[in-house]
Amino acid sequence: MESDCATPTSTETASDDLAFNVFARACPSRGTLEHITGKWGGLTLGALKEGSFRFNELRRRVDGVSEKMLSQTLHALERDGLVHREAQPTNPPRVDYELTPLGHAVAERLLALIGLVEERMPEVLTAQVRYDEERGTAVRGATAGSAGAAGRGGR
Repeated sequence: MESDCATPTSTETASDDLAFNVFARACPSRGTLEHITGKWGGLTLGALKEGSFRFNELRRRVDGVSEKMLSQTLHALERDGLVHREAQPTNPPRVDYELTPLGHAVAERLLALIGLVEERMPEVLTAQVRYDEERGTAVRGATAGSAGAAGRGGR
């Protein structure tokens, strides 16, 4: 049975006494979790943990993200209160992106997970090779190739 998830109405504000449950279908925490854990959201938050970036600096830092995807990602993270966007009234216009205090807390935990994954990648690669060999799906160079394809959005 699916649990309920409290959702504030437009006249309410989210407070500590609301119960959110990411496993409940209608819970708004699912959307935020998706923004954070999606490929570009996680990488963007991780990059912004390093400091403030202009759009193109951030795009270069998050290698492989398109301008459109980075823009959509930043909008979603800004709406969720994780990223602050500051437009400077200069010519040409200058826009800087940085983490909010909530964004810093999320990015800190996300970077711990990223560190764990990077640290344990030899085990992951060994498991992938074993899995492919057991199923006869191993393709020459599949480990390196699939990691590269996955990093570029391939499947």
